[in-house]
Amino acid sequence: MAAVGNRPLICHASRDFDFAESSSQKLGFVKFSVSICNGKSLGFRDADMRSNFLAPVRAMEGSGVPYINGKADMVRSNDDAFTDDSNGKSIHRLSTIKNSTNIVWHKCSIEKIDRQELLQQKGCVIWITGLSGSGKSTLACALSRGLHSRRKLTYILDGDNVRHGLNRDLHFKAEDRAENIRRIGEVAKLFADAGVICIASLISPYRKDRDACRALLPEGDFIEVFMDVPLQVCEARDPKGLYKLARAGKIKGFTGIDDPYEPPLNSEIVLQQKEGVCVSPSDMAETVMYYLERKGYLKA
Repeated sequence: MAAVGNRPLICHASRDFDFAESSSQKLGFVKFSVSICNGKSLGFRDADMRSNFLAPVRAMEGSGVPYINGKADMVRSNDDAFTDDSNGKSIHRLSTIKNSTNIVWHKCSIEKIDRQELLQQKGCVIWITGLSGSGKSTLACALSRGLHSRRKLTYILDGDNVRHGLNRDLHFKAEDRAENIRRIGEVAKLFADAGVICIASLISPYRKDRDACRALLPEGDFIEVFMDVPLQVCEARDPKGLYKLARAGKIKGFTGIDDPYEPPLNSEIVLQQKEGVCVSPSDMAETVMYYLERKGYLKA
């Protein structure tokens, strides 16, 4: 039973709806016909038109290949994804990725290059890393505004924001921090594949975790921006009051106090701020946008 507005919608099949018998429990034939909902027909009245419009569909368990009228309905754009069974039939080759078994990568004819052409930009990940209070989120917003003014599509993955939803089950111990970064890296990869300029803004203290995210993307599409701001400057700012709590022992494992931050060794962009010298967020954003323009990410 389904509902439309406040009224229940009860649907049942007409007499014409039937299942054809098959010789195997793994094969089934379905002939779609007229459905009756609340006493009204929602299908074609003409049987010939109906049979021509809705062909019987056979589904083969485990193969992932649809068959229509006895013919395989697929485009074999990647021969490596298929293998032949003992009867000479082509079936999808199944994969196992860690705990996920019997899975198949489904390839679509619309790919990243097509989405980039539509958006007139190239998808990439701008990974902003640094201590708490170094200005990561401020830069991310300024960069997003600057690119938006140039009619470029961006999305920000802010560390705290993601922990409000996707990563709300994670703590701040080392293994949870690693999983936090892994998940955000995978989401950022999807945004980049969609042709979006994804801006990830989070402390990401461990070098190996950042490098693992870099390895998810094609060469050059992971742009690491290091907010090189001294601890004393970040602690003096303390916009969330977290350094004060960490110094008082009320927060354990706080990056820069009793948990290490491993600075990048080969960042694409380093933005330095020292005591007494304050570069505006818009100026820092311009530095990043200049890099994107020079590398061709602001055009398809």
